[in-house]
Formats: sequence, C-alpha cells, structure tokens
Amino acid sequence: MAASPAAGGGRWVTVPPDRMARWLENFTARHGPYETTGSGALVVLTARDGAVAECEVPFPPSTGDLVEHALVVRRVGVLLVRLGGYAAGVFEGDRLVASKVGSRQVHGRSAAGGQSQQRFARRREGQARVALSAAADNVVRILLPEVPQLDGVVLGGDRSAVDEVLTDRRLAPLLPLVTGRLLDVPDPRLRILESTPELFRAVRIRVVDPMSPDPGRHGS
Repeated sequence: MAASPAAGGGRWVTVPPDRMARWLENFTARHGPYETTGSGALVVLTARDGAVAECEVPFPPSTGDLVEHALVVRRVGVLLVRLGGYAAGVFEGDRLVASKVGSRQVHGRSAAGGQSQQRFARRREGQARVALSAAADNVVRILLPEVPQLDGVVLGGDRSAVDEVLTDRRLAPLLPLVTGRLLDVPDPRLRILESTPELFRAVRIRVVDPMSPDPGRHGS
C-alpha cells in the first residue's frame, strides 16, 4: 500500500483489493464510524470525527459494497505504449492469459542544426509511425478478439503515443471499454505488463484528516 501527498490537501493511498477490508477497519478505528455517500466512480466515506476518504472505484460503477466490488475477478485488456515499445495483454484477475510485447527502434532527438536536423527529424518521424503502427497491429491480434469477453481496457505509458495508436480505426470497438487512469509505467516489457494488476485493480483513496481544533478557542 503506497501513500503520497494529494493536490488540494490530504494524501493519496493505493490499497490492493485483498487489503481493502482491513483498511476500512483501520479507518474506523482511527476516526470512528463513517457514512457512505456517492456511487458510480467515486465513493465518499465521512467519519464521525470529520475525516473523509474519497475512494476511486476501479471499473465503475460500484456494485454497492466497495470491498466486494474491488475483489471481483475481471477479464481486462491492457495496452502499454511508449515510443519504440509496446505491450498488450489480457488478464483474468491477476493472471496474464495472453500477451504480446515488442519494440521498434526510434532514434532520439538530434542536436545538429540545418538540413541535417531536418533529415534526422523526418527519419525519426518515420520510425515513430512504423513503431506505433506495429503497436496497433499487436492490439488487433491480442485484444480485439477479446472484446466481447472484456470487462474493461486499461491504458498505460505515454499519453500521446497511446492516443496515436488508438486512432487506428480497427481499434474503435475498444474505446467504449477504456476505464481508469493512464498507468504511469516505464518502457513496456513483459515484467512491466505482468505487474499492472497491482495498479489497475487497486483502490485509490484520497484521505483528508479532520482539522485540528483552533488552540485560540480553548476556554472561550
């Protein structure tokens, strides 16, 4: 379980599905009983002492009980793309049941100027097109046949590269299934792909602790 500061106050924690029940028990022990509001993609817990936990529901909408919802074993497609590398996989819960990982050379930017730089830029753009086209072909083979069985599609890597791949018209059936945040992952490798359930199955929670009493008000 990871924690980090949250913009606008509070802190983010990432809770695996099998630890969600314990996390709620600990939240209650620290802050007292809580009321649950919201549905769909966000469930908000407001405790007796004023603490708030905003829970982002994985694969919304919520089915009611947040723990039961998180623990559901889903069939999920994953697409990871960075310039020059791509990975597509199908998961049954945490288990990778089909995958394809590949890479294509894309040179870095040149420090040279003038016509030499322009030629290099054109060559790099050509390499990038070939790499992203290969990624799209990969998705067609691995994910497209699974569309009727998928509960969702999760994306990760570089946003511009992912968006470019998804402009391929063949991939249109995947778009309604896309869910969750873009996963922040390094260059797609098999081990990176295999680790993605730790991210897409987890419940992300923004915790805002109750405000401390104003010392100046004591005795008033």
